[in-house]
Amino acid sequence: MTELKALKDFFNGRTVLLTGHTGFKGSYMTVLLSLLGARVYGYALKPDTDPRLFDILYGDGASSVSGKDLRVRTSTDIDTGSGIIESCIGDIRDMDRLESFYSRIRPEIVIHMAAQPIVRESYRIPRETYEINVMGTVNILECIRRYPGCISFLNVTTDKVYFNEERPGYGYREDDKLDGFDPYANSKSCSELATHSYYLSFLKEQGTAVSTARAGNVIGGGDFSADRIIPDCVRAAVNGSELILRNPGSIRPYQHVFEPLFVYLDIVMKQALDQGYSGWYNVGPDKDDCVTTGALCGMFVEEYRDVRVTVPECPSGPHEAGLLLLDNTKIKEVLGWRPVWHIREAVAAICRWTKAWQSGGTQANDELLRQITEYTEGL
Repeated sequence: MTELKALKDFFNGRTVLLTGHTGFKGSYMTVLLSLLGARVYGYALKPDTDPRLFDILYGDGASSVSGKDLRVRTSTDIDTGSGIIESCIGDIRDMDRLESFYSRIRPEIVIHMAAQPIVRESYRIPRETYEINVMGTVNILECIRRYPGCISFLNVTTDKVYFNEERPGYGYREDDKLDGFDPYANSKSCSELATHSYYLSFLKEQGTAVSTARAGNVIGGGDFSADRIIPDCVRAAVNGSELILRNPGSIRPYQHVFEPLFVYLDIVMKQALDQGYSGWYNVGPDKDDCVTTGALCGMFVEEYRDVRVTVPECPSGPHEAGLLLLDNTKIKEVLGWRPVWHIREAVAAICRWTKAWQSGGTQANDELLRQITEYTEGL
């Protein structure tokens, strides 16, 4: 894995457009890019969770209005970097607004995270899910095509893009068939294909390196999304409510949010310096960290305490895969990657952040910066 110094040398002073910057992963990425010295421009909707990690980081209401010079609120004297130069609240489907913003800032780097990311929500709003995840991707690719100058583009997708036959012990590889089952997964499969087409048809000749990153199940402090196991654990712990565990036997490639984010940064940097790194990458943990939902929940309860868990006899809801594994050989061989935090360390970090957040003030942000320092020491 690339040393932190190399990332700082590359990103320092560069103009980076991050779509989906107000979401869970996007909020973390804004902090990391700022610490690396990048000039960060964000484009995203106001997140629909309550509370919102972006507002915890940057102040109440930060995710609601376009603003400038946003910096992480902290009680320490840690330098949080360049901050967000501009946060634009807009819909990725709104091509006119997106193009106006893009043409003004002319980014060197584009990291695309804007998405409708919830499987169960995609069953409720399938059309909107395709519009956001497919045409939203096409819109940002079209901006890059129309305004040359971007040297590196990364589309963040999901491990669910594969045609999942749920084969025991088999981790999907980058050249396996793409054909997600549900509208979320399938829309991300389509997003991958659109990205590859734009690269071959326009962007490769234009000098833009392009990759897609298929991440496993990402967990971390500050995720307040609906229908996700760790946020459900946190809500049960904080509210003293009961945790309903729908599919305790489902196996997923869980990993702390720092793991994929640093891989994304590495891909962006390396392909900018050598377009030969362009391609598609699985970003998942080692097999030992692919655990059942029940086991993950048990680790949280063991670490946090005082969480009541109920497993319904006949769980209801639309189809969700019972087994999904990724083969991470490529990022190990091509990028020299290795996991820094394994699953128990990830859960412990989540619990520490959550308790700091409950303590109020800027303690959650102070804890986040401590965790970044701790994590990067292991790179």
